[in-house]
Amino acid sequence: MTGEGRFDLIAVDHYMPGQDGLATLEALRKLADCPPIVYVTGSEESRIAVAALKSGADDYVVKSVGEEFFDLLCSSFEQVLERAQLRRAREQAEADLRQSNARLEALLKEVNHRVANNLQMVMSFIGLQSKSLADPAARETLQQTQQRIATIAQVNRRLYTTDDVEFVAMDEYLAALAADLTESWSTGAGRREVRVDAHPVKICTDKAVALGMIANEWVSNACKYAYGAAEDGEIRVILGQVEPNTIELAVEDDGPGLPVDGAIRGTGLGTRLIEALAKTHRASVHYGASRTGRGTRAAIVLSLRSADRPPEQARASLP
Repeated sequence: MTGEGRFDLIAVDHYMPGQDGLATLEALRKLADCPPIVYVTGSEESRIAVAALKSGADDYVVKSVGEEFFDLLCSSFEQVLERAQLRRAREQAEADLRQSNARLEALLKEVNHRVANNLQMVMSFIGLQSKSLADPAARETLQQTQQRIATIAQVNRRLYTTDDVEFVAMDEYLAALAADLTESWSTGAGRREVRVDAHPVKICTDKAVALGMIANEWVSNACKYAYGAAEDGEIRVILGQVEPNTIELAVEDDGPGLPVDGAIRGTGLGTRLIEALAKTHRASVHYGASRTGRGTRAAIVLSLRSADRPPEQARASLP
């Protein structure tokens, strides 16, 4: 027995008055935290051994005459107790690991929460500063900076409001981003409607941020240059899987299309930002006509490694 009044091990004989060993074994296994059981019998019938092991016995010993039986019984006790100790150690290690993972997830959520709050505070400061500027160009620059920060803040917000602190559901993320952009760019006489058609894929945070930043730049360009100031316009954000481990993000509009001379409108900061993000993630960027036959289509093709997606999605995407 242990110091707490519990048994370390139970030996059950097959032949007992009133109730045989199998019935006793079944009753013992129903007890909470039942100790390991060694089944002992004088019968050499294999069916009894099989029945005992299926019923939950940890080992099986056949009675015999002489010292050999006691040696076997002692050896069985030692092996069963050792296995039980290893099992308890493994279960404790697994419980400690689950507890540690839970603490880390809670910590990550708290960090993402605080980051999102801090980014929101910075956005508010920038918004106040932009309203105090008389120069339209400077005011627009600060507003663009504010929207870029909002794109990153959306990712952090999703990481602490969902059960997943490693991967971002791109369909939900792009839908929320589109709603923000629709509201931001529909304050004048002309309304901008940003629509999303996204494949339900989850990807790691750094790539989600990169695609969100790129989508923000392309949508903002379309809102500014594809339609007149008093004209309503639609911008489409499309995310699809072009190959088993490759996705494409595209932004389309129905404006006049790309300039014939290929000149970059504005400061060119957005273009440089897109090129830098594409280079970092080894992605390719393409520009052309919209699939509707009018307007512009900008697209980025990105290959995903297994580590970039949740394990179940990474396995499902294999050809």
